Amino acid sequence: MALELSNAQRAEVLIQALPLIQKYYGKVVVVKYGGNAMINDQLKEQVMEDIVLLHLIGVKIVLVHGGGPEITDTLKRFGKESKFHNGLRVTDKETADVVQMVLAGKINKSLVNLLETKGADAIGLSGLDGHMIRAEMKDEALGYVGKITKVDVKPINDILEKGYIPVVSTIGCDKEGNVYNINADTAAAYIAGAMGAWRLYTMTDIEGILRDKDDHTSIISCIDLKEAEELFRTGVISGGMIPKVECCIDAINLGVKKVTIIDGRVPHALLIETLTNEGAGTMVIRDKKNDKH
Repeated sequence: MALELSNAQRAEVLIQALPLIQKYYGKVVVVKYGGNAMINDQLKEQVMEDIVLLHLIGVKIVLVHGGGPEITDTLKRFGKESKFHNGLRVTDKETADVVQMVLAGKINKSLVNLLETKGADAIGLSGLDGHMIRAEMKDEALGYVGKITKVDVKPINDILEKGYIPVVSTIGCDKEGNVYNINADTAAAYIAGAMGAWRLYTMTDIEGILRDKDDHTSIISCIDLKEAEELFRTGVISGGMIPKVECCIDAINLGVKKVTIIDGRVPHALLIETLTNEGAGTMVIRDKKNDKH
């Protein structure tokens, strides 16, 4: 049942959020969107509402999205089996065409449309536009899976300056025009770094980094790069969380101030992380001694 607030209580909630609104006003925040929050329609609506609200209070939001499950479903409908190597999709020329169609077409435009219906102006981009994401073949065994060589964020900045929310699909190209499938977490880290973003949020399907993977209350609220090394060494960071945290570290090394792994299954997780003091998920920073997060 929804919690009923009096008008005075609503006003108090807004007043408590005021210092955080002021803190984020005019700042660039990159949101990597995917996982469960993209599949579940109700969660998708809530994520878009959060993004629109943050946009309207003056946060410069850049939405970067993947779409692995939809790519898999589309390939299946075409009678093509999805194959993975070291956790990455093996991408031949035909699969690359499907990736471009699904990411830059269906998903990108549906997110733009949803943001517009929620009251924001949005424009969709892909890494091909302005050759924004330049890439080369990461591994011949993977085919057209790209390793990012350069990111030019001028198209994103131009759109932000005009008051739109940029929605970026993560495909890239090389000088010859070959199209590459780019890991969305990696693309978001490079885009956030190139923009000098104040924050990067990466949405995932777990609470954050857990001290004990079997104890969902053992979430670690904040780590720095030195602690991350230790958590890798001791196996606390393992499995599917390894590439997530590696992308967080990449983003920090590329100049992003703070990166937060957010549980995309939690309703309005973006607002909780941005406009409350409790936050949500695990924050990664460079050095706790020199950063009062």
